[in-house]
Amino acid sequence: MADMAPSVQRPTTTAFFVQSAVAFGVALLALLVGIARLPVGQWERGFLGLGLIFVVSSAFTLSKCVRDRQEAAEVTNKVDKARIDKLLTEVDPFGAGKP
Repeated sequence: MADMAPSVQRPTTTAFFVQSAVAFGVALLALLVGIARLPVGQWERGFLGLGLIFVVSSAFTLSKCVRDRQEAAEVTNKVDKARIDKLLTEVDPFGAGKP
């Protein structure tokens, strides 16, 4: 099992992380300003604000679930590959070890 393939790393660059965080912040701020400046009553603003909070928290929860499922699949694939490698090393298809 010394020749096992190294774990695939998908590095996120600092620039991509910063760009994503800034884009999220700008979008959230723009939506908050839009809700605050709407010519509607406080109840309507409150409803839109609660909707915004729900959508943002749901997006974070969904992204976490997708990440967790992907990580679980990677671990399962590694375990399955290790089992197959072990079976292949234990089985001698040519019977060289038998008299």
